[in-house]
Amino acid sequence: MITIDWMAFLSVFAAALVGAVAIVFFYALGLRMLVRAGRVPVVTPVEFTDAITVLSEKEIKRAAKQAAKAARKNPLTDGQRALAFVAAIGCFVLCGAAVIGGIVLIVVGH
Repeated sequence: MITIDWMAFLSVFAAALVGAVAIVFFYALGLRMLVRAGRVPVVTPVEFTDAITVLSEKEIKRAAKQAAKAARKNPLTDGQRALAFVAAIGCFVLCGAAVIGGIVLIVVGH
């Protein structure tokens, strides 16, 4: 007869849920701080043969122009921008640490 340890199942579920929420939260906060620092990430899309929509060169240039305009309109001082950039890097480091910690738990804690 197979028995299920429900408490172990719930602890793994809770750990996975907390880990996923933490990673998404810190990544989103890191992106927000990066934008506040005036370093808007503009990523050009990769063209796939089965892509639903493909951005044209004109649309890519428009997005880059809007990002540069938003960076110029930033009301923060240089010190505040530097602090926001450091906070963004810290958030991304926390995301990476959470992912690496999860991998270590899976590999070592099996």
